[in-house]
Amino acid sequence: MRQAERLGMILEELSARGSVAVADLSARLGVSAATVRRDLEHLEEQHLLTRTHGGAVAQMVSYELPLRYKSARRQEQKRRIGREAARRVHDGAVIGLTGGTTTTEVARSLVDRPLTVVTNALNIASELAIRPNIKLVVTGGTARPESYELVGPLADQTLAEVHLDIAFIGADGITAEAGLTTHHEVEARTDRALIERARRVIAVADGSKLGKVAFARICPLSALDELVTDAEADARELRAIRETGLLVTVV
Repeated sequence: MRQAERLGMILEELSARGSVAVADLSARLGVSAATVRRDLEHLEEQHLLTRTHGGAVAQMVSYELPLRYKSARRQEQKRRIGREAARRVHDGAVIGLTGGTTTTEVARSLVDRPLTVVTNALNIASELAIRPNIKLVVTGGTARPESYELVGPLADQTLAEVHLDIAFIGADGITAEAGLTTHHEVEARTDRALIERARRVIAVADGSKLGKVAFARICPLSALDELVTDAEADARELRAIRETGLLVTVV
């Protein structure tokens, strides 16, 4: 297991439990206790946790896994979702992309197409900026280091001036009752601004997001035209989402 993947798993455990133990992590990750301690030291240097005797605790009550560690998890599922979602795009389309690891895979599946792309995600913009076939529009706004997204009034103002054929939206949680949710309320508002400018809205999320509810609501499921997810999604939650009338594609 690569270090980036180990670090992501450690941070996910912290997010879920609030603390981790070296012995438990060593057994779960299949590495030595010394390797786990080095990983914890690395994360502490980035102020992502506080080490304790025999383990570590999260530094924040509300915890969001940074994008650089999210990208190491469930990569194949996200690639499949990205490829499937990209099939909805016709040449010459104007598309919008929020930030996130799965929307990044959508962007990577579209790099060779003649398109106009509007995004508030700095990492997506950096990958598309060198593509001569893509007209790239990047919103202004305040950068969030956790998600590499530009958010706030400047981003919302830019989005208010454009019209999109399709918007691809990422999320930290999806349920039939709560809809799409994310960890940050300002990010949720900018995501809504993008949704409001699109004729068609497609949520893209790996199966681990289904059944979870994050702090801030992006939109109800009624604002979506489709959800593209993977076969590891919780069957009960998938059924509940389908019962709302939303088209769900599983890859």
